[in-house]
Amino acid sequence: MRPVHSFALGAWVAPGPDPREIESAITGEVIARAGGSALDMAAMRDFAVARGGAALRTMGFHDRARMIKAVALHLRERRALLYDLSFDTGATAKDHLIDVDGGIGTMLVYASKGRREMPDGLVYLDGDPEMLGQSGQFQGQHICTPKQGVAVHINAYNFPVWGMLEKLAPTWLAGMPAIVKPATSTSYVTEACVRLIHESGLVPEGALQLVTGGVSDLFDHLRGQDVVTFTGSAATGLQLRSHASLLSNTVPFTAEQDSLNASVLGPDAIPGTPEFDLFVKEVVREITVKAGQKCTAVRRIMVPEVSMDPMQDALTKALTGITVGDPRDPAMRMGALVSAAQKQDVLRAADRIGQEAERVFGDPDTMAGLRGAFLPPMLYRCDAPDDADVVHQTEAFGPVSTLIPYRDTGHAAYLMNRGGGALVASVITHDASFARDITMVAGAFHGRLYFNNRDSMADATGHGAPLPHMVHGGPGRAGGGEELGGIRAVLHYMQRTAVQGSPDILSAITGAHVTGASTDSGKRHPFTRAFDDLAIGDTLVTPARQVTLKDIETFAVFTGDTFYAHMDEEAAAANPFFPGRVAHGYLLLSFAAGLFVQPDPGPVLANTGLDNLRFMTPVSPGDSIYVHLTVKAKRRRTETYGEVRWQVTLYNQDDTQVAEYDLLTMNAY
Repeated sequence: MRPVHSFALGAWVAPGPDPREIESAITGEVIARAGGSALDMAAMRDFAVARGGAALRTMGFHDRARMIKAVALHLRERRALLYDLSFDTGATAKDHLIDVDGGIGTMLVYASKGRREMPDGLVYLDGDPEMLGQSGQFQGQHICTPKQGVAVHINAYNFPVWGMLEKLAPTWLAGMPAIVKPATSTSYVTEACVRLIHESGLVPEGALQLVTGGVSDLFDHLRGQDVVTFTGSAATGLQLRSHASLLSNTVPFTAEQDSLNASVLGPDAIPGTPEFDLFVKEVVREITVKAGQKCTAVRRIMVPEVSMDPMQDALTKALTGITVGDPRDPAMRMGALVSAAQKQDVLRAADRIGQEAERVFGDPDTMAGLRGAFLPPMLYRCDAPDDADVVHQTEAFGPVSTLIPYRDTGHAAYLMNRGGGALVASVITHDASFARDITMVAGAFHGRLYFNNRDSMADATGHGAPLPHMVHGGPGRAGGGEELGGIRAVLHYMQRTAVQGSPDILSAITGAHVTGASTDSGKRHPFTRAFDDLAIGDTLVTPARQVTLKDIETFAVFTGDTFYAHMDEEAAAANPFFPGRVAHGYLLLSFAAGLFVQPDPGPVLANTGLDNLRFMTPVSPGDSIYVHLTVKAKRRRTETYGEVRWQVTLYNQDDTQVAEYDLLTMNAY
């Protein structure tokens, strides 16, 4: 018997006098007890804010990213413990890879994105500065800073590790602490993961607390700086998001909930094509992985009317080969549902679907000889989907899916949208026009559209695999949230603020040079100074260089760029953009580099590219150009070098801007 503890106020708290019993999905025996302890939720919220939040906000984005990576690597070295515990949830060894390894992998992606896409500082810049005055001395900038509350994560039972880690990663990267409430039925796996994180010593005190059991009056203590995320049923989501304290304090609430996901076979994907076989493989996988207990599983299988019988035969043949039993047995391809109660819920939902559809594969009675919460894969067929309601509204959260015919593209999209909003739909087709037409009609009802065919199948990750790079969420019935989506998910835990002021003020707030801010050109050449010796605003103003007609002609012949604007005076003058023959833009960039580059070996290790190049004013033969080279931003990249972003502005002899771009270099510390 395993007592499942909570982790509150920096201490482990054993179950109370009236805990809930947790059964093994395999045997039905009681293996753990959780909940029943009297936790001081107000104190937990304050502890998270005062300890965890305060500590995280002293760390920059890159520091938090390094912490997340270290936690992920710590868990990866100890994941065998989580594997062993997960068998009792009914999960097979392959299911563990989705939950445990998937969660760890998500953390590593966010750690990488934090280092590559967020600044090495405390303020995230949302977009470019906006000019709010004519002189440029009054500008605006949208910034994001961490909310100064706690993120409360209410997680589902089906992914006790991934469900926690995929929310913790963007939360911590944003700079917020978290209180995690896992589903009780699999909370023993989550508790083990939290213990590993706590024992690592990598996370500040108060950055992570765990509630096993009910949340008691936690919501009563939440305020406008707090955030709630929820994964579970639509009914529970509605109940939680309607809590009086959340409504009165405008507490942000994001949900990932019920989803009648569809998989659509394109009209071109007839039997014998690679797409037909791929469709069968993907659908069978989504019915059976995690015993169908995935928010992204395929619930509705949509195929052209002429393919209904061949598809039913193919799916039946494939599902016949799925062995169901004790997930500890490597020969078993599908394990159990999480509990006997969940098995009954699935059977009740399947009975409702059976009112409008015929079961054509999978008899639950064949599992009667197995202890535990086992069900076979179950395939239904609904030949009149336009007249059906239950099929499009009932999610049997288990290995249950319904085969549905469609007439044409518009009908397929209509049936997809009957789900009322979904996390994902997959479309297996080699016809790009069919994919385009489906997107135009069904895109608004889906958080993700997954297309696959013979060209992409070797690389594709699968219908049911939410990736941290892309949005995981969906509109309508699916909850309207975005749990993942790269840096988009991080911003859910931050406040967007419009700051307005002079360029100097904005530069001081953002840590990045804003055009018009004060510069310092009194030091030695910036290319001779190490990364740490460079300050935002340090500037080099170069001497001028005249551009001659010979320069232009030589560059044209040397490069082969003999565009008429550079070589034909009459044709160039007829162009409304040019006064006559003009210098190549890339000739000007080359001359600019010659003006500001310091040639000797030094801290500048490499030029890695340029961004945001614009040409504003043509340069005619006889004009001169000079350069302002300014340190715009800096970020550390490795232990030995960092990236410097330089603002490069070219001017002519009249002090008119000729061109502008951002130069990226790697500089040694």
